[in-house]
Amino acid sequence: MQTISFSSDLPVKADEILATLTMHGVNAELRPLIRMTAPKAYSGRSILDWSEQQKLFDCWILLFGFLPIDRHSFYFDVIDEHEGFSEHSTSWTNKYWKHDRRVASQESGCRVVDTVRYKSRIPLMDLLLKPAYRLVFWLRHRNLRAKYGGQAT
Repeated sequence: MQTISFSSDLPVKADEILATLTMHGVNAELRPLIRMTAPKAYSGRSILDWSEQQKLFDCWILLFGFLPIDRHSFYFDVIDEHEGFSEHSTSWTNKYWKHDRRVASQESGCRVVDTVRYKSRIPLMDLLLKPAYRLVFWLRHRNLRAKYGGQAT
């Protein structure tokens, strides 16, 4: 099992960051490297309004927004409107994927922490994918800081 984690202190309220938890907001964080698709029923809805404890849908992971590189099945263990979410999903590449996003209020704004644990379907591929996943989450946090200001922690 591999783990990566990134955190940023942002000078905005936690509620403002939690309000961006939509597929549009996720894709804004991921661009220009990755884009994720979603059915119309989910694309405009806040993740905070999605269901827990059931498979929601499958989506394409598109490199540079157009090249399919993986197929991901969404499943949320917990969605907390005040703190974030725990997504536990699978994909063609990974038999285990757990992404926790925590958004915590601070005196000067909020701290956003993304932690990912994953296990690939092919032995040793975990180690090959780690730099790519680190790049994706580094980019997400860089895009958050570019939009709101703040710093990596």
